[in-house]
Amino acid sequence: MDKFIHIRSARFPILPGEKEELVNEGMYGKALAEYLQSKLQERGYAAPFVCCEDWGWWVELKTAPFTFGVCIYCGPDREGPLDLFCTDGAMARKKWSWRRFRFVDTTPYVNKLHEDLVSIFRADSEVQVLATDLDSPFVDDDTEPGAPPNGGPGAQSGHSGVTEGPPSVI
Repeated sequence: MDKFIHIRSARFPILPGEKEELVNEGMYGKALAEYLQSKLQERGYAAPFVCCEDWGWWVELKTAPFTFGVCIYCGPDREGPLDLFCTDGAMARKKWSWRRFRFVDTTPYVNKLHEDLVSIFRADSEVQVLATDLDSPFVDDDTEPGAPPNGGPGAQSGHSGVTEGPPSVI
């Protein structure tokens, strides 16, 4: 899970009966999962199924020599269309492949999937792409006062009152 894509669209509503399928309350995204299953199949991916997980929705992809797919997360409740986030399902840069009996670099698969997802969303005029490179789907800008939006050095919060010690605490 390298980069998260944040989208919003009325195209992906809560589907009838979806609430009863959820493992955990509020983890919607079935409409997006089914949409991506279809769009990824059009691009040559083998996407045999979607399923609800405790964290959100999974779109299985059989095009890599390791367990791979799209993870879909639903943002907090809000008025209007759902905030949805998606990323690749690769948990590490290298994964063990029993078929190949060696570690496989996931990077080419992850990068291609990310590019294809961004392309799919940008080609659809009904989908608003809010971000394509988030480190996490649920980052709140107010959780770290003084933290810059680009991840660089943050603003100092003032003098700590400490007179001795390393420069970071003085």
